[in-house]
Amino acid sequence: MTVNRVGLVVHGGRGEAGAAATAVHEWCAEHAVGCTDIDVWQEGSRHSAREEVDAAGDPDLIVTLGGDGTFLRGARLAAENDAMVLGVDLGRVGFLTEVPAQAVRAALDAVLEERITVESRMLLTMRASCRLEVPAQVETLLRYGRGPMLPPPRVRVECETGSDWGVALNVTALNDVVLEKLARDRQVSVGVYLAGRLLASYSADALLVATPTGSTAYSFAAGGPVVSPRTEGLVFTPVAPHMVFNRSVVAAPDEPIAFRVLERSGQAAVSIDGQLRGVLSPGDWIGVYAAPRRLKAVRLGPMDFYGRLRERMNLTDAPAALADGTAAPLWPVTTPPPGDLAHLALPPSPEDASWRP
Repeated sequence: MTVNRVGLVVHGGRGEAGAAATAVHEWCAEHAVGCTDIDVWQEGSRHSAREEVDAAGDPDLIVTLGGDGTFLRGARLAAENDAMVLGVDLGRVGFLTEVPAQAVRAALDAVLEERITVESRMLLTMRASCRLEVPAQVETLLRYGRGPMLPPPRVRVECETGSDWGVALNVTALNDVVLEKLARDRQVSVGVYLAGRLLASYSADALLVATPTGSTAYSFAAGGPVVSPRTEGLVFTPVAPHMVFNRSVVAAPDEPIAFRVLERSGQAAVSIDGQLRGVLSPGDWIGVYAAPRRLKAVRLGPMDFYGRLRERMNLTDAPAALADGTAAPLWPVTTPPPGDLAHLALPPSPEDASWRP
């Protein structure tokens, strides 16, 4: 697989990230591959994804060194440039990163030698009744202890416009789009629409739309379902709603989810993958739907999502179940699967794992 230029996104607050970054630079020099650091947390003004990838020389592989937050920043760049993204795990509770830091050179070798799988992940994009902007006083407040904020989303000029359909924003979200209250003492009141029909009006701390990938992030913390990242769908989850119906709803990928801020509501903040990107006033709305582009995530072997779920969430077995005996693995086993199971995506047995760090 041809890799001409690598863009490197490094979590500057982790000392081990510096050593991993040195290993990436050395590998690139040995293989005559360009490598540019993309400092998305640089002091001063933040730049759009397009400006960042242009400044990096249009990388075709983004390597992130950090946790899931660093991966999300790299994913934003990769989606903008239709590049692949490879996550090196230096975090604490990672569902997105793929490679341990000590195996970063082996991972780059695997990319170059095409011993990888490129996994296609759903992304979200948006339309809004108006361009998103963050008032200066809000930005000043939220910059305490944080890096510079991202600029307001650009308008996608190639899309059709109209008063009914609003403004097409040039944003992508790998995890979620969140509409949340600005003031602690006042919830947001929002009409929630699925596939163009009103579901209900909510008074809540926040409302969010997550991808299957993002189902293990904020949506999970708010009581939403765990969804396989291979699933296609949009997960709507209310956060602390003042109503009896507090359940998540999983919509089909072609069923957009819209939020309209009601007349007597307070203002609401719009966050995309954890980054504040705008503030809505009563009467404003956003529509969230599956993006036409996809994220190209590099995988070096079968992804054991459910094993990672058990490990990351520290799941333990019920004492009553343990009292009934030790559970033996059902699938996979060491013998080949029978014909009626051959179509299933069963992971290899531990003895047959094709890639190890």
